[in-house]
Amino acid sequence: MSAPPDPRWIPAFLEAQAAEAGAARNTLLGYGRDLSYFADYAHAKSLSFETLSQSDIEQYLIRCEAEGLAQSTRARRLSAIRQLFRFAYEEGWRADNPSIRLRGPGKAKRLPKTLTVAEVDALLEAARDQGRSLPEQIRNRCLMEMLYATGMRVTELVSLPVSAARGDPAVLLIRGKGGKERMVPLSTPAREALGDWLKLRDAAEEEARISRRTPPSRFLFPSTSKEGHMTRQGFHGLLKDIAVSAGISPARVTPHVLRHAFATHLLQGGADLRAIQTLLGHADLSTTEIYTHVLDEHLKELVLRHHPLSRPTDGT
Repeated sequence: MSAPPDPRWIPAFLEAQAAEAGAARNTLLGYGRDLSYFADYAHAKSLSFETLSQSDIEQYLIRCEAEGLAQSTRARRLSAIRQLFRFAYEEGWRADNPSIRLRGPGKAKRLPKTLTVAEVDALLEAARDQGRSLPEQIRNRCLMEMLYATGMRVTELVSLPVSAARGDPAVLLIRGKGGKERMVPLSTPAREALGDWLKLRDAAEEEARISRRTPPSRFLFPSTSKEGHMTRQGFHGLLKDIAVSAGISPARVTPHVLRHAFATHLLQGGADLRAIQTLLGHADLSTTEIYTHVLDEHLKELVLRHHPLSRPTDGT
């Protein structure tokens, strides 16, 4: 396959990302923006995508640094360039990939905030009594058990179709970012909580259908919101109330923190990093690798606390 003219490289790459990789609109906009900056630089230097070298890309990154761009921005721009030239190489537009050996500035490593197993247990226990009625309490327990058992994103949880939860499933089919689907197992407590909630949910829906002729909802957690299901904001507020009941600062508890706790606790228990990647729905393993740093910190703390040589001497 012959290479298209330079101006067509970026649109062709973006089309492929949308069609084959299922990239979200914001992801495509980000790629397009970052690659357009690189294309402007290449044009100003009379460089062609077909022939430019690793050194040319390095010079561009040096220019970005000289312009005062943040480390994270430079890392993101290099990532877009890598994706473009990997695509070009796979399409046969180039015989080599000039970006393959480049090491970028990386992102400043920020360890994700997480919770201990004991803190999560306290949240799950507090959720049992959170709500103005028994149905609300059972629903809230189901929400919390499922979130921690699966590591779902909050949007995935609140918009889960009820059809996915029928039949006492051992695993759930989740549609994540970019429409990508993945399977996640349900723990025994989560399955029990789900079964209890479905009985109440279906009974309430049947009553509403008979008395008010309300059509059935397709969502597991229906509501009167315009989306037809519990909103992200509603769940955020609920989670803060549960945190207060559990005696944990609500500032420390968010749906994303529970997602981090799910991954961190799995890793601490010996789970394989690639398995965690699949469960979280991460497209790239490097996104999941941040949890190894959490584990490193955990191991370091264990050594400092328990290793005989780390204990202070008595001076003798």
